[in-house]
Amino acid sequence: MEMTEITGMSLKRGPLAVEDNDSVASAEEAKRQKVSECCLTKGQDQIDNDSLPSSEKVPGPPEAVSAGEGQKNSDAQLEVEEEEEDGLSEEGEEEEEVESFADMMKHGLTELDVGITKFVSSHQGFSGILKERYSDFVVHEIGKDGQISHLDDLSVPVDDEDPSEDVFTVLTAEEKQRLEELQLFKNKETSVAIEVVEDTKEKRTVIHQAIKSLFPGLETKTEDREGKKYIVAYHAAGKKALANPRKHSWPKSRGSYCHFVLYKENKDTMDAINVLSKYLRVKPNIFSYMGTKDKRAITVQEIAVLKITAQRLAHLNKCLMNFKLGNFSYQKNPLKLGELQGNHFTVVLRNITGTDDQVTQAMNSLKEIGFINYYGMQRFGTTAVPTYQVGRFALFSFLSGNSPILQNSWAEVMDLILKPRSGAEKGYLVKCREEWAKTKDPAAALRKLPVKRCVEGQLLRGLSKYGMKNIVSAFGIIPRNNRLMYIHSYQSYVWNNMVSKRIEEYGLKPVPGDLVLKGVTATYIEEGDVNNYSIHDVVMPLPGFDVIYPKHKISEAYREMLTADNLDIDNMRHKIRDYSLSGAYRKIIIRPQNVSWEVVAYDDPKIPLFNTDVDNLEGKPPPVFASEGKYRALKMDFSLPPSTYATMAIREVLKMDTSIKNQTQLNTTWLR
Repeated sequence: MEMTEITGMSLKRGPLAVEDNDSVASAEEAKRQKVSECCLTKGQDQIDNDSLPSSEKVPGPPEAVSAGEGQKNSDAQLEVEEEEEDGLSEEGEEEEEVESFADMMKHGLTELDVGITKFVSSHQGFSGILKERYSDFVVHEIGKDGQISHLDDLSVPVDDEDPSEDVFTVLTAEEKQRLEELQLFKNKETSVAIEVVEDTKEKRTVIHQAIKSLFPGLETKTEDREGKKYIVAYHAAGKKALANPRKHSWPKSRGSYCHFVLYKENKDTMDAINVLSKYLRVKPNIFSYMGTKDKRAITVQEIAVLKITAQRLAHLNKCLMNFKLGNFSYQKNPLKLGELQGNHFTVVLRNITGTDDQVTQAMNSLKEIGFINYYGMQRFGTTAVPTYQVGRFALFSFLSGNSPILQNSWAEVMDLILKPRSGAEKGYLVKCREEWAKTKDPAAALRKLPVKRCVEGQLLRGLSKYGMKNIVSAFGIIPRNNRLMYIHSYQSYVWNNMVSKRIEEYGLKPVPGDLVLKGVTATYIEEGDVNNYSIHDVVMPLPGFDVIYPKHKISEAYREMLTADNLDIDNMRHKIRDYSLSGAYRKIIIRPQNVSWEVVAYDDPKIPLFNTDVDNLEGKPPPVFASEGKYRALKMDFSLPPSTYATMAIREVLKMDTSIKNQTQLNTTWLR
């Protein structure tokens, strides 16, 4: 096996395209994003616009999909709750930001900045456009049973105890609006009375069922008022009822969780669950899943929800665009993060320049050798202030004990999160940062944010509450996953750099002193055992108190790198468990499974080059390709284990920098 290195990435090879640069399909996608109002009451017509900005979630090219995001962390995604935007319009800002995106990304990170410098193969690279359309990137989850999830059945399990379909139409839009306001405590009413116009027992039963199933937390009773029958809805158990679906209305013989396959287009998992919860009028925390999937792709994954019927879920298929729910079943248990075995990817690289021989050589190398298991660029943010820098200072602050420079270190963490920076951001975040730089007034800066539950908003809220001299408590207001995201980003940054050094020093063969896993325990490769292992067995540690380091030059490299960052490799434990870094092990080379590929010719850049699950359900014939065409595309299929990045596999095939900065600059030139 040969190994090559990035010495200076050529920018002449052509584009690995900006992932949000779908100019040919933008109008079509905008139309498809519109949500039908058939399930919405009056106040819900904006629920599909619920993306939650922060410095790590920006307009323009979104993050690429990784194979196991959410298994342990969520790979630098900010999983923050959505908040209404107080009627503030951002259309003008967004248009301006999209137009200047290439200029903004001149200050972004490249692969070299985060330690991604090596390749395992010697083939000549070629160019191709990644995610010219989001439908060129399809992810199917691989479940804990090893089966690839597909949406191939829209039928609803037959259950005599389910209410009739009339529950979805018996209430008027005005009645639904009043019931929703009652359910969500949006007015001072303690009950809502609905007159039964055609008074029959059957009609009253349907209204009772409709209110109880569509508005969890509400109870109903029948009352006579001046000779007329009314169904009266009222709160069963206060505000907690919303979070706890009604227990007595669920059949004892049925599993408590409805499992289903979710097909989604151009939405990340958290946004999708927020949309589903709003339509169902329940809290998002009653949903569970095995891993998160990113936005700019078509993804298929299993979801479980507590005590919501398949009938109600299937009804959403009539209401939602870019979503499809199916393969329903009732189970006793929810899903848990990390239970997945990985993801299967179908990726189209359009307008490739490589010859058939180059493509064959590149794909055979991917199949037989694999790729370096780097943490992908989305792990480190998109602005001029990388997440790993915040993580480095935060980690130093946590582990410094009573150091006299501790307060200055926390001030650095605060400043790195809040200060103005170059790069792609929402306009109101820019204004918030400018206000902070000018006044250092957290309340004034917070007022610039229409969405206050992003990381910046949470920190400013904490500073307003606890004061500028108690930054530790203010930082603690940021949700745990988001705090740890910065620290995990620093660990990933260290790992990438150390793996590049390991491959530079010893190449693609195991050597004495390398680490391998036996079960979950890391052990050293001894001199006499080298021939019993391959490079695919070798692991490297993420720094922490519960890992061991290789017994060769790379061990000292770890120590030197952490020392240069004012961290003690022998002191990674903290009394607060959240900030104690135990570390972990990660294979340095990943060999994808189920690898296949074909090169196809096409003329129209707008046409899809393969069928999705929904296409197959609708009976659409697969595309037919001509022997020759204006363009050529590489369609590739492969499976990856959890917590590995498909973009790093694609990088190995194309031999190109996958950073948004590089993609944007290449694509801007290509589009002119």
